[in-house]
Amino acid sequence: MTISKFLSTAAIIFSLTILGAEAKPPAGSSDASSHVNKGVELAQQHKYDDAIKEFNAAIEASPKSAKAYLNRGTAYRALQKYDEAMTDFAKAIEIAPKDEMGYLERGQTFVMQKQYTEALADLGKAAELKPDNITAVRLRGFAEIGLGDWDKAAADFTAVLQKDPNDAQAYERRGFVYRSQKKYNEAIADYDKSLEIKPDPDVYAKRGYTYVTYLQNYEKGIADYQQTLRINPNDYDTQQRLQYAQSALAAKNAPPPAATPAATPERGLLTPLNIGIALVVLLVLGGIIFVVTRRRGGGEDEAASSGRIR
Repeated sequence: MTISKFLSTAAIIFSLTILGAEAKPPAGSSDASSHVNKGVELAQQHKYDDAIKEFNAAIEASPKSAKAYLNRGTAYRALQKYDEAMTDFAKAIEIAPKDEMGYLERGQTFVMQKQYTEALADLGKAAELKPDNITAVRLRGFAEIGLGDWDKAAADFTAVLQKDPNDAQAYERRGFVYRSQKKYNEAIADYDKSLEIKPDPDVYAKRGYTYVTYLQNYEKGIADYQQTLRINPNDYDTQQRLQYAQSALAAKNAPPPAATPAATPERGLLTPLNIGIALVVLLVLGGIIFVVTRRRGGGEDEAASSGRIR
C-alpha cells in the first residue's frame, strides 16, 4: 500500500474542517469569512470545484486571508492539482509565517508526491511552531518511512501513540517500521493492537504476510488472509498469497517420501558357483577324452596281436 492511500481524501477534509473552524478572519472581512465557510461545506461534500470558487471569492474580498489560501490549497490537492496547491500553501506561509498550518499542509503535499526530504523541513517547522500538533509528527513519520529512516519513524509514531493510544493507523505504521527492522514479534504486536482498535483488511493482510514470509507460521498467515478476503473478496494479491501459504503448509505437513531400496548389483560371471560348475565340466570332459583315447589305443594292440598269432 502506498503512502498516498493513507493520506486520503478523509484526511484532506479533516484539514479543511480544522482550517475553517479555527482560523480567525482579519478584521472587516466578514464577506471573506462567509465565502470560506461555504467553501468548507462544499469541500466536505466533495464538490471541490465549487469550493474553489468560494475560496476565490474569499481571497478577492480579503487578499491577506491565510485561511482562504490554505483551504483553497487543500481543495486543489484533493483534485490532485499539486502545483496550484503548493502555490497557495506558499502564499499562506508568506502571509502568516508563524502559523504552523501552512508548513503542515505543504509538508503533507510533499509527502504525497514522495518528496520526503522537502517534507521533513516543512513538517519539522510545523512541529517546532506547535509541538503538540500530533498531525505534524504523524506526517513526519510518513516522510521518515519514505526515506527509510526507521529509528526516527518509530520514535515519531511512538510519540503519536503516547498522545493518542487509540490511533489504529499509528500502530499499523509502527508495525511496518518494526517489520522493516526485522523486529517481527514487535510488528505482530502492533498489528494486533491496530486490529483490536479498528479491523482493517489491509492490516490483516500485512500481519498475514509477516506470519508467512518471515515467521513461517502458515496457519496464522492463512487465517489472516482468509479474514482479509471475507472483508474484501476481490483482493487478487491476497488470493495469490493465500494459495502460496496453503501450498507451503501442505508441503510442510507432507510425510517424508519412502526410502527407495538400493539396487542389487548384477552378479558377474566369475562367481564361486560358476567357477565350480566350470571345473566340474572340465573334469568330465577330461574323463571322456581319457576313455576315448584308451579305447582307440587298445584296438590297435589287438590287431597287431592277431597278426602275430597267425
